[in-house]
Amino acid sequence: MTAVDHRLNMEFLVSAPDLARCPAGDAPEVAFAGRSNAGKSSVLNRLTRSRQTAKVSKTPGRTRLLNFFALDNGARLVDLPGYGYAKASAKSQAQWQVAVNEYLSFREQLAGVVLVTDIRHPGMALDEQFIDWALASEMPLHVLLNKADKLKRGAQGRALAAYRKRLGKAATAQLFSALRGEGAAELSAVVLAWAAEH
Repeated sequence: MTAVDHRLNMEFLVSAPDLARCPAGDAPEVAFAGRSNAGKSSVLNRLTRSRQTAKVSKTPGRTRLLNFFALDNGARLVDLPGYGYAKASAKSQAQWQVAVNEYLSFREQLAGVVLVTDIRHPGMALDEQFIDWALASEMPLHVLLNKADKLKRGAQGRALAAYRKRLGKAATAQLFSALRGEGAAELSAVVLAWAAEH
């Protein structure tokens, strides 16, 4: 099958500043989380094979709202504000984090979370904290080792093996390259399976 077969057709739905203003309805949602500049928006654009789906910036912290996208099958993808460094005031960052925490903790429609990480920087404290939270909460979690194209095959394999050992059977992990599209089929399958099961 070609990469086109795994494209997710989705349209931008709405941006919400907090949980209270998230879309109504019981459509299952898959959220994309990660550090600022880990590549969440680029991952979403690769899944749709469109550069227009999510705004991409070289400046960390550009995603400041919970951005909802509607899939053809009725499910939604949610691009969450990145955590960590961002060129914004501490007050603004705190507001984003409250919104993200409330969404992750109380959104009943949430079917699973894709944690986008930079494969070149494993074990970052905030990524580890997120993984610990997801595992403790029994939240379905899929760790995406993005920017895999930046490493040679051997280093890719070692990084993936380390994450899979860390996660055990409680969560899954995969290699991904938003630049080349490698891993798009596997990620699409995870997203659609979660949406179907929720």
